[in-house]
Amino acid sequence: MNNLLLYGWNESLLRHKQNSSYKHLLHGRVSTVNKTNYEVMTEYGLLLCELSGNLLYGRSSFELPCTGDWIIYQPFDANKGLIVDILPRKHTLYRRKAGTISEKQAIATHIEKAFIVQGLDANFNPKRIERFMVQVLEEGIEPVLVLTKSDLEFSSHQVEEMLKHLTSKVTVFYTSILFPETILPLRKFIKAGESIVLVGSSGVGKSSLINTLCERKVLPTSEISSSSGKGRHTSTRREMVLMDGGGILIDTPGVREFGLAADNPEALADMFNVTDFAKSCRYANCRHVDEPGCSVLAALDSGLLDEHNYHSYHKLRKEAFHFSESEHEKRKRDKSFSRIAMEAQKNKKR
Repeated sequence: MNNLLLYGWNESLLRHKQNSSYKHLLHGRVSTVNKTNYEVMTEYGLLLCELSGNLLYGRSSFELPCTGDWIIYQPFDANKGLIVDILPRKHTLYRRKAGTISEKQAIATHIEKAFIVQGLDANFNPKRIERFMVQVLEEGIEPVLVLTKSDLEFSSHQVEEMLKHLTSKVTVFYTSILFPETILPLRKFIKAGESIVLVGSSGVGKSSLINTLCERKVLPTSEISSSSGKGRHTSTRREMVLMDGGGILIDTPGVREFGLAADNPEALADMFNVTDFAKSCRYANCRHVDEPGCSVLAALDSGLLDEHNYHSYHKLRKEAFHFSESEHEKRKRDKSFSRIAMEAQKNKKR
């Protein structure tokens, strides 16, 4: 039998289960999300589960189970089950769903740390790191920057200079799967029962890193492309892996674009060292663009605020506000539609 404590089961989750109408049934954690079903880790091993009709038709798409969710299920075969309830989420990493303005997509949930993985090659992009960090910090998840391919030639001074505005807010590891001594500190950083999601673009070596951390091949990897010098995309789904030491690693497919799904745009100010200057602005709702008496702009002009920080802050803040306002409007439309539907139902019964 599996010990679900190793997968993160705890007293808080047990209390949530006791409040469910299905508390008498069994529970498990979603390991992998497929197109039509879910692989769930249970006390009795891996189970293939489908959703009950109430969940399938009664929840928004981002509320449906994602990797890391704790669920309650009804077994109906030796290795099959029906998901009847989802326990409340905590520390969920979202992103804006591709091709939409305000819809969000759950990547993984019940996460303690997020490993933001970037290669020390042409993939290295501080702006992409900033984007990941904004969303990770939004959900109260600890960000960890893992720089892979440290066996390649790179300027450590240049890298540190480009990351200097972030290093006080994130732990940084330089790693190479070719040198086990660079992996050891990262492995020690992972605690038993702790869930960690790995995010980054294709080819940065997330799957290879997981295999090295686990000291065995648990995920498929590909060879480096001779034409581009980059790793080929191998992960096609979010997948949960248990380390021998007890940590839980969640691999994710590489993303070209990570759209923000932030509901608290003002939290950006702290990340880009804008908060202290913003406190002195003349207006409480200052946008820090062209307002008279703006302390942020004054700090920018005097050189106290780094120009890169300001432009990154302004760009991501604008995107976050756009999502937040669009999300607010969407909720208003949904409530209005629900009200009309309820009134129509009442009139039908008369």
